Amino acid sequence: MVFSTPYFLFLYLPAVLLLYYISPLKLRNFVLLVFNLLFYGWGEPVYILLMVFTIVLDYFAGIIVHRCKQKGNDKGARWAVGLSLALNLAILFFFKYWDLVATTLQHIGIPMPVLELTLPIGISFYTFQTMTYPVDIYRGDAELPKNLVNFGTFVTLFPQLIAGPIIKYKDLADQMAFRTHSPEKFASGVQIFIVGLGKKVLLANNIGQLWDVYLATPGTELTTLGAWLGILAFSLQLYFDFSGYSDMAVGMGRMLGFQFLENFNYPYLAKSATEFWRRWHISLGSWFREYLYIPLGGNRVKAPRMVFNLFVVWACTGIWHGASWNFLIWGLYYFVIIVFERFFFSSVLDKLPGWVGHVYGLFIVMVGWALFAVEDFTAMGLYLKAMFGLGGTGLLDGTFLYYLRSYLPILIIAILAATPLAKNLWAKLSTRGRQVAVPVLMLAGLALATAYLVDGTYNPFLYFRF
Repeated sequence: MVFSTPYFLFLYLPAVLLLYYISPLKLRNFVLLVFNLLFYGWGEPVYILLMVFTIVLDYFAGIIVHRCKQKGNDKGARWAVGLSLALNLAILFFFKYWDLVATTLQHIGIPMPVLELTLPIGISFYTFQTMTYPVDIYRGDAELPKNLVNFGTFVTLFPQLIAGPIIKYKDLADQMAFRTHSPEKFASGVQIFIVGLGKKVLLANNIGQLWDVYLATPGTELTTLGAWLGILAFSLQLYFDFSGYSDMAVGMGRMLGFQFLENFNYPYLAKSATEFWRRWHISLGSWFREYLYIPLGGNRVKAPRMVFNLFVVWACTGIWHGASWNFLIWGLYYFVIIVFERFFFSSVLDKLPGWVGHVYGLFIVMVGWALFAVEDFTAMGLYLKAMFGLGGTGLLDGTFLYYLRSYLPILIIAILAATPLAKNLWAKLSTRGRQVAVPVLMLAGLALATAYLVDGTYNPFLYFRF
């Protein structure tokens, strides 16, 4: 089940909210846990067992770590943390990366069975959330939950289960035990949710059809401007698809009394790759920084070791995104760019006009999205050649002009929507103006999105693979 379907919007979500609010306070986490598991098991009931195993594993690992620390048995606590991490990563590897490794080894003559297992939805997200819980208990950054239900509710919390943002238990522990509910908080959640729904359904879905056209075009037929138009479409589709889901998660969290952190901060305004990753998928960057980069030594070490630390982080960031080697290449691409910026180019960028930084940042990011989006290496090479005018098909053709004319209005809207323009205009409205505009815009947005979902069949979800 995904958020952008009529079944979810008009059946599942209202039922959750109704039963949640009529339940006694002490039972609300249990009610959420039941609905969370129902949500997750909607398409893959068998993987509920995997999720329950993960919950139980890390819950009791946290208890063992806590008791060992109380007794001064630091070695036992470290062993419990290590075993938990090893089992979580083993599960993630088995379901997500086994076939990738098996296929690669087969190509070099080493026999290894390809299992063709269905990828459990959201496994990368909830694995990262659960396996850091024993780590935080060990560090003293988190307290034990009151009971297994509270911890299970945190792990399976349906608003952010399948697409984030990645939430650490220590950041939500207090809210699992007690959270506030108010009409104002609920109303703001509805507004954020509908904005996210509009991003996903009205922008990402429409722009995504343009990207599908260029993805299906043989690389030998791509013109230079056509290739750039296609990757522009993908850049906008991915942003509005993922940030739209994150907004819907934040909005539903508020409806249920939770306060989740924002996951995007206008990333396409970045003036460098470094700044882009401070603005894009903020919760993932925060996770890798806190649980991998800093434990490796971060930037408190000599330059060669810091470069190695960055290499490890960006290799892991890349392969986290999918079981295909192009994601590793994409991660290492950012490793090279960020090392270059850190040691050589950042001081130059600071002296250049702002618009130069924006052009540079967009160029780096869009080339990166070509590595990310095209999984086949041959097709990727042809696409990159076309982008840099090496494809031999010229600058443009009639096909490019046709699609540019057809999609220009939605592209302009999407580009403007990726900036703070609407937010700034909204801030200039009077209080009375906002009071009048909010219900009108929310109803219009919901009606348009619903009409599109009922009438259309194109509704992909890019982050299911993660």
